[in-house]
Amino acid sequence: MNRIKTIVLLALAIVFSMPANVSAQENVYQITDDVVVPHTSVKNQAQSGTCWCFAGVGLIEAEILKKYNVEIDLSEMYLVRWAYANKFEKYVRMQGVCNFSPGGEVIDALYAINESGMMTEDAYNGLVLGDQNHNHGELHTVLAEYGKIVNKQHNGKISKAWPNMVQSVLDVYLGEVPATFTFEGTEYDAKSLAEKYPLNINDYVQISAFTNHENYKPYIMPIQDNWTNTMSYNMPLDELMSELDNALNNGYTVGWAQDVSDKGFSRKAGVGVVLEDDIEKIRQSDPKKYKKMSDDEIKASLYKFESVMPEKEVTEEMHQEAYENGQTTDDHSMLIVGIAYDQNGTKYYKVKNSWSERHGMEGYWYCSEPFVRLHTMFFTLNKAGLTSDMKSKLEL
Repeated sequence: MNRIKTIVLLALAIVFSMPANVSAQENVYQITDDVVVPHTSVKNQAQSGTCWCFAGVGLIEAEILKKYNVEIDLSEMYLVRWAYANKFEKYVRMQGVCNFSPGGEVIDALYAINESGMMTEDAYNGLVLGDQNHNHGELHTVLAEYGKIVNKQHNGKISKAWPNMVQSVLDVYLGEVPATFTFEGTEYDAKSLAEKYPLNINDYVQISAFTNHENYKPYIMPIQDNWTNTMSYNMPLDELMSELDNALNNGYTVGWAQDVSDKGFSRKAGVGVVLEDDIEKIRQSDPKKYKKMSDDEIKASLYKFESVMPEKEVTEEMHQEAYENGQTTDDHSMLIVGIAYDQNGTKYYKVKNSWSERHGMEGYWYCSEPFVRLHTMFFTLNKAGLTSDMKSKLEL
C-alpha cells in the first residue's frame, strides 16, 4: 500500500507541476500557413459589439502597410465614435424607423477615415472610465434611449440640442477627442494623419454571391447593419472564392462579413468547419479509422474536435439556402489574411479575429474552404485585388 501511495503522490506532483499553458491534448488540427499577407496584430473588441470596426481598421492598417510600408496602430474607437454620431442622426431623420445598433460593416471604417480622418490608438483608446477593456452596453443603452426621447418631439418638434448631447455622451464614455497628437515624432490632427497616408474609398468594393441577385451587377444588401446602404457586386460562388484567392495571393487582406453562430466555429480548436454528417460518407473517407465505431459513436464524435473529420462539399445552392433560412447572417466581421493547409492537405483561410490572443489559435481562426463558402455574406477588398476579368465583368 505504501508503494502504491508513493506512486500516486508522485504522479500527482508531476501533473500539478506542469506549466499552466500545457493542455491535456494538443490541437488535432495541425495547420501550416502557405500564404500570409502582411498585417498588424490581433486586437480585442471585448464587449463593444464593434467587430466591423476592428476588421475594418485591420484592413486599413494592412493597406497602409502595403502602400506606404508604415506599420501603424490606429484607434478603432475614434471611428466608432464617428459611426455612432452618424447612426444617431439617421435614426432621428427617419423618426426611429430604422435600426440603431453598435453593428456595421467593414467598409464603414473606410467611410469614417475619408470623412473624419484617423488617430493612433495611443492618442485615443476610448478607455476613460477605468475599464481595462471596451464595454459599450451602457453607452449604447443611453444613446438608444435618448434617441427615443428626441423622436417623441416633446416640444412639438425635434430639438436642436441632440447633436451636442450625443457628442457629450460620447465624450463621457469614450473620452474627448484630442486636437492634436504625435506619431513618429510628428504632430498631426485626425485629418492630417489621414492625408499623410491617404486611402481612397472609391478603391474598395464589396462582393457577394447570391442566386436571388443578378450576377455582375450592384445591389444593396438588405441587412440591418448595412446602415450606409453600400452596394455589393454579385457573382457566382465559385468566382467569389477565386477572387478571394487572387486578392490574398497578390498581397491584399480581405474584410469578411459572415456567420460564426454555426457549431463548426470552435473557440477550443480555433477552426471553422462544416463537417459531413452522412455516416456512410464519413466511413468511406477513412474505412480503417471508423471500422470499429458504431453509427452512434460516429455521430457523437461530430464537433467534439477530437479528430480531423471529413467536411461537406458546399454548393451554391447550399449557400443560398443557408442565407434564406437565416443560418448565414452577418453576425460577425473579421479579416482574412492568408491561406493554409492542414496535415491532410485540406485548405483553410487564416482569419484575424478581434477577440484577443486568448481565443482561437493566438487570436486567429483557420476556416475551411467549405465554411467560407457556406457562411460568407460578402467580402470587402481593394479593387486592385480583383482579377482583370472580374473587373471587366463588373465594369469597374
